[in-house]
Amino acid sequence: MGAQAVETIGYMSVILAVVAALGLVGCKEGGARPSTGTDYYSIGGSVTGYKGSGLVLQNNSGDDLFIETDGSFAFSTPIADGQSYEVTVLEQPGSPDGYCNVIDGGGRVSAGDITGIAVKCVTGFYNVVDTGQDKCYSSATGSEVVCRGIGYDADYDGRQPNYTVSADGDLVYDNVTGLVWTQATDIDGNGSVDANDKRTQPEAARYCAGLSYGGYSWRLPSIKELVSLMDFRGVDPSGYSGSDTSALTPFIDDTVLEPGFGDTGAGERVIDGQYASSTLYTSPKGTLFGAGTMFGVNFVDGRIKGYPYDFPTDNPHAFYVRCVTGNPAYGANDLVDNGDGTVSDKATGLMWEQGDYRSSGFEDAISYCEAAATGGWSDWRLPNVKELQSIVDYGRSPDSTDSAALDPLLGATSFTNEAGEKDWGFYWASTSHVNDMGLGDNGIYVAFGRALGYFNGEVVDVHGAGAQRSNGKSDITRQADGTANVGYGAFYYHGPQGDLLRLDNMVRCVRDSDAP
Repeated sequence: MGAQAVETIGYMSVILAVVAALGLVGCKEGGARPSTGTDYYSIGGSVTGYKGSGLVLQNNSGDDLFIETDGSFAFSTPIADGQSYEVTVLEQPGSPDGYCNVIDGGGRVSAGDITGIAVKCVTGFYNVVDTGQDKCYSSATGSEVVCRGIGYDADYDGRQPNYTVSADGDLVYDNVTGLVWTQATDIDGNGSVDANDKRTQPEAARYCAGLSYGGYSWRLPSIKELVSLMDFRGVDPSGYSGSDTSALTPFIDDTVLEPGFGDTGAGERVIDGQYASSTLYTSPKGTLFGAGTMFGVNFVDGRIKGYPYDFPTDNPHAFYVRCVTGNPAYGANDLVDNGDGTVSDKATGLMWEQGDYRSSGFEDAISYCEAAATGGWSDWRLPNVKELQSIVDYGRSPDSTDSAALDPLLGATSFTNEAGEKDWGFYWASTSHVNDMGLGDNGIYVAFGRALGYFNGEVVDVHGAGAQRSNGKSDITRQADGTANVGYGAFYYHGPQGDLLRLDNMVRCVRDSDAP
């Protein structure tokens, strides 16, 4: 070692001795701590799922940290023992766009470095979560069959549901969508989910807006946000007449999200598990009784329907409430005409056929899409129900825009419906609707035109354009409650609102495009 190096080391030793005497050494990782007799600790954790650039975290509204890649992070300014920390996202990532949430980012330092803060990011603003359906069913008998890769929902894997629950159990982070949910349906906190937890649609909106939990700004979810939680491993208990719900399988992951069944003690049906959304039906005619209509999700029977929210006027219908925050762009489509008979949704990463096709039944719909070659692509499929619902335009309806509930870039074939009106069709999804006997012979569809029913002797729009229901895949007569004809052709109907049954539902095929 040269003389200069020895001299330098000796000089540094003197400096360190002086610094030590002043009480400025012995700091823990994360930056200098003043000599006050108080221990200081670093604040950090890990980032996962981050792609692109532009993510900036902030601690206690003052310490900014630019994140370059996935991995561990620590803020430069340490926090004194016993003091609080609050890590938030100051700037969301871009190029490509994405959304990040901080999980368990707040607390108080207690005699140690904070290393467990999780920042989870998603790429894209509208990631469609898979239905979760993992079984295939015979269209003729409804019995479970071996999946053979012929085009049923379970033959394809999408983005599988993935959740993280906060340390206190109150929040559920969706690691696919970037949305954050309140876990509980028991909003009055009495330890029981019952009719007292239900609110009218305006009350539900006010309840969510008034929440201050976790420092977030909460909102009543849109129907597309709410649908992201649907899990089609559920079983429809519409034929169940009991009150014990312990053996029922709802259309939501009840291991992380508290479900709400109907309160039979208050005179409700067990299937009355409807949740409110912020999405109102645009039709000036409303639905039943001309009432204003809200689209809601029933996580008990696995349907999306329009529900009157201002009827009866002296005691409007009430619904369960689950509030959401995060990813405010979720549900917004970004459609591009490719000029070859296809339309890409840059928001979801899905490509759609621009035209549609009238099927002869569910199996015909499956076969048609599997054989399609539109735009030169050979990997078309019949969309699952959540993919299909992703392109509903809830700002459109037959009676408000004289169109299907669909962007004009996606053409839709009109026809004269059973009430003699210009209308647009029900569209098959590849997803089965399994009943309480374990049979999957009903196929799910989304109504892009009026969701008609035969009610009080009339054919009326009972559930709204954008509703999701189901009927027989190969035979609609077995479930029919009756037939009727109001002058425009005979039809079958079923259920308390007389849902019209059709076998020749429309088809629009989908394929995976570039990932968002």
